[in-house]
Amino acid sequence: MRLNYAIVFVSDMKRSTAFYRDVLGLPLRFESPGWTEFATEGATLALHASEPATDEGAAAAHPRAGGCRPGLQVPDLDQFHTRMVGHNVPCLQQPKQVFGARVAQYLDPDGLAISVGEERR
Repeated sequence: MRLNYAIVFVSDMKRSTAFYRDVLGLPLRFESPGWTEFATEGATLALHASEPATDEGAAAAHPRAGGCRPGLQVPDLDQFHTRMVGHNVPCLQQPKQVFGARVAQYLDPDGLAISVGEERR
């Protein structure tokens, strides 16, 4: 298993993109109003536009600006999902295709959402 990406939720995409690109010096890989990626040597650092949460359950699905969501990559998502369910880990999203990749989401003991994707074959 390896850390594949980290998503930083932001309230102002243009401002945050400028900070990560121009101030920190990260090379821009892709930019859009809702999603921006930087070309790092290791895991991908992505910015995601934040949406206001209307209730506690929505907070995990749409984290507040300043929050983070790590993304892990595993060779077999179905096997990983079975293990998480066996350990009674709360599952926010069952394994499914999202933007050309199979992804699931789980909550850690403090309520931090963690995305887990399957390695592309």
